[in-house]
Amino acid sequence: MDSEQDLAEAQRRHWQDTYTAHPGMYGEQPSAPAIYAADAFRAAGAKNVLELGAGHGRDALYFAREGFTVRAIDFSATALEQLRQAAREQGIGERLTTTVHDVRDPLPLEDASVDAVFAHMLLCMALSTEEIHALVDGIRRVLRPDGVLVYTVRHTGDAHYGTGADHGDDIYEYSGFAVHFFPRNLVDALATGWTLEEVHAFEEGDLPRRLWRITQRLPR
Repeated sequence: MDSEQDLAEAQRRHWQDTYTAHPGMYGEQPSAPAIYAADAFRAAGAKNVLELGAGHGRDALYFAREGFTVRAIDFSATALEQLRQAAREQGIGERLTTTVHDVRDPLPLEDASVDAVFAHMLLCMALSTEEIHALVDGIRRVLRPDGVLVYTVRHTGDAHYGTGADHGDDIYEYSGFAVHFFPRNLVDALATGWTLEEVHAFEEGDLPRRLWRITQRLPR
């Protein structure tokens, strides 16, 4: 397996170059998981949302338009500048802050400081199983009691699983994008100490990508 640091740096460059070459590459409409998450967060009484891997911000902008205060984190400064510009154009800049950060490092937030966390396909990027567990531990730290986490991941039933360059640890690289495909037992392990409310299978895109949308809640 390539060193985790080399793979991480290669992916950082790849995403930065991709966002530079293709501004707003995912369009302006929110993802289906974000629409679901906004309802789930509202039902839980959430006021503020942390989005991890926000990219150019189609979902972060949606959360802000829905009345949440949003903190958007991504390791691409280019993507976050696109997000801030869109927020200003939409008149919601005051509801949204951005932070350039690599989630392999500890989250730069205080303990129990956010009501809800959203991550669309961030956990299934080029992160090792150990790094994924550390990230979910960090999410637990920054969430308030009874806080909600909604995340999505591509899983081992996806058509791209087992294709392309094999980096080990269920990580495969195809067309420059490295993905950690989740087995179900990893989802269950990440929910240890949480209430696992739902594991919802869905498809997205033209392939289509096969994903799970996971909803879990901290105990009070």
